[in-house]
Amino acid sequence: MATNPLTSSQLDPESLVARIIEELRANPDAQRLLLRTLLTNEFLGMPARLQNIERDIAELKTDVAELKANVDELKANFADLKTTSRNFVNDVGYLKGSDLEMRVHRRIRPLLSQHLGLRRARIVQSALHQAPDDFEARVAQAADEERITGEQEHRILATDIILQARSRDRGPVWIAVEVAHRIDGADIGRSRQSADTLAAVFGDDALPVIVGQRIDPADRQRAEAAGVRFIPLAT
Repeated sequence: MATNPLTSSQLDPESLVARIIEELRANPDAQRLLLRTLLTNEFLGMPARLQNIERDIAELKTDVAELKANVDELKANFADLKTTSRNFVNDVGYLKGSDLEMRVHRRIRPLLSQHLGLRRARIVQSALHQAPDDFEARVAQAADEERITGEQEHRILATDIILQARSRDRGPVWIAVEVAHRIDGADIGRSRQSADTLAAVFGDDALPVIVGQRIDPADRQRAEAAGVRFIPLAT
């Protein structure tokens, strides 16, 4: 009976393993049989599962990239929305201010008569009334002659309403009117500067006036100290 070379007692374990490896390399079919014997089905299916995992990871990377793109688009849309909202608020504020100026424009002459006793008031400049050429020419001439500064010239042109009227006590008088829903220190300062500039340009008395619906006690005191008259406008 022939002796099995792989089970010969003359081979030590290392030699036996080396002989088995040599035989397996020479016989690929034997490799598969040995793997089925030594490994469970779970390990035998590992390569296929690894391929599935790699495919899932690739799909996950694609999904993450799409999510990042969607987040970037959402951020851009949110930024556009904030800009649109800000513009809407500004537009509403502008419309509210314009509406108030139009209301004051319609009522300013009786208001001046009621609160200041002025007569024959006429509007020279407002958002609804273009100043006559001779008025702007006189202001420009005063700036050219350096009787007023460029800033004062701009302040005259930016004044909400400018009127001429007659006062029982002082004769002809200019009125510089600033309009706001809530009067603050800036409105008071602008009215005062406009009136002073009108007096410097035309040589007549000029009254600073502020017209609005609200004024805080501190700003009312500030207006009185600056000689600026506050005329309340009913809602």
